[in-house]
Amino acid sequence: MLLACLTLAASNDIASLFHQSLVCNTVNPGQAVQDGGKAYGRLRLDNPQGSNVGSRVIGVGGFLGWPDDWERFSAEWQEVLSRYGVSIFHLTELSDRAIEINPQSPYRDWDRDKKERFILDLAAVGLKTGPTLNSLAAMGRPVWKKLRAELSKGLSAKAPNNKFKRHLVPMKQAELFVPVSVGDYSDFFTGIHHATNMGKMLRPDNPLLPNYKWVPIGYHGRASSILASGRAFHRPHGQIKPPDAEPPSLAPSARLDYELELGVIVGSPNELGSPVRIADAESHVLGLTLLNDWSARDVQAWEYQPLGPFLAKNFATTLSPWIVTLDALAPFREAFVRPAGDPSPLPYLDSPANRATGVIGIELEVWLETAKMRSAGHAGDRLSHSNYRDAYWTIAQLLAHHTVNGCPLNAGDLLGTGTISGPTADQGGSMLELSRGGKEPILLSSGETRTFIEDGDTVILRAYCERERWRRIGLGECRGTVLPATKQ
Repeated sequence: MLLACLTLAASNDIASLFHQSLVCNTVNPGQAVQDGGKAYGRLRLDNPQGSNVGSRVIGVGGFLGWPDDWERFSAEWQEVLSRYGVSIFHLTELSDRAIEINPQSPYRDWDRDKKERFILDLAAVGLKTGPTLNSLAAMGRPVWKKLRAELSKGLSAKAPNNKFKRHLVPMKQAELFVPVSVGDYSDFFTGIHHATNMGKMLRPDNPLLPNYKWVPIGYHGRASSILASGRAFHRPHGQIKPPDAEPPSLAPSARLDYELELGVIVGSPNELGSPVRIADAESHVLGLTLLNDWSARDVQAWEYQPLGPFLAKNFATTLSPWIVTLDALAPFREAFVRPAGDPSPLPYLDSPANRATGVIGIELEVWLETAKMRSAGHAGDRLSHSNYRDAYWTIAQLLAHHTVNGCPLNAGDLLGTGTISGPTADQGGSMLELSRGGKEPILLSSGETRTFIEDGDTVILRAYCERERWRRIGLGECRGTVLPATKQ
């Protein structure tokens, strides 16, 4: 069975706007979702009244979209979208849908006395894409829009269906995993402030290499170690050679770090030998998600020359289960303007649309929750805050560059933006930057200090879009916890 979830959020300016849509998959109760040997997630339901869903099914996170011409979208949605933040779930083989009421809404008529979020199973539309969202992603943007429209038919602005009440299930019982089966993963280096900060540590007189402002720098990552948000992993081993050591040694990384990134989920594929033009690039993108590309800095320092990092990067990459479509992010688009004196992009990386709206203003945050904080009920400290608008290269430019040599991208492929840091010292997207290479410990509110990530630490990435006259939307969170290294 397939579970599809669509979140609707209203604009203060245009109340009928679909800001967000979320999608997740399930299979039969007790059966693990498998695709290429990976298990993807679980959704637990405690026998809701009238539901024919079993007590345990498998779930995966993902996303849909809203119409291009949102101003002309049905006026019927104006009231319901202004009152409710809604998630729609659809169980294909069981012919059930579900809807989640936003508990923050002051007009929670359907669950006014409840204090938690709910999922509601409903009878309705069929949707068959398989155990992951890959086949849905491959169908392209017109299909995503049509699907969203079909799901929306189950809602009424005038009178909510009484069946919704009978099938409420606590949202807190849902555990969402990786939204797609990632076949290939490429990581870019679009954060110019991060690139500059890193370069200053290695080359103080020449932080940025000559090619940075001409080429979207990237390398190929490891898809097999992509982890769902919430999953813990063991501290990695690798070869390490301190400056005062003669031979290197195999040891657990002592300089474990996070990297604050966004992930680009590929939708429509392109054929081998058929580059994607920048004007068409965004139609190949299902949406964006949060990504933490964990890094072992001491391993990286020894191994990265001449071909770049290897063991320092391939042990874990944490991915959020929620994917936000580019359509949903349209109200937060901005012009792409290069700083004065910087070279203009080559023609294959330039288009009128990219210049007009290539940038997306997404607020990004990194939080740290130590084991001590967790035991005390402390939610953690915010370490930094930056914005995706500071990236040097746009999403369209990444797609155009990745395929300009004829490289095919497949539905479900993942592109990392690279670490997004801000222009000031306190906006670093990694511990390496915030601690000045480990030389300046960071004092936490618990009295602890950190220069790098320690065992038991949980790193939480969060993101949201906010703009005057528009309703704030979130991208969820991306959470990972470090366990002690295993014995070798």
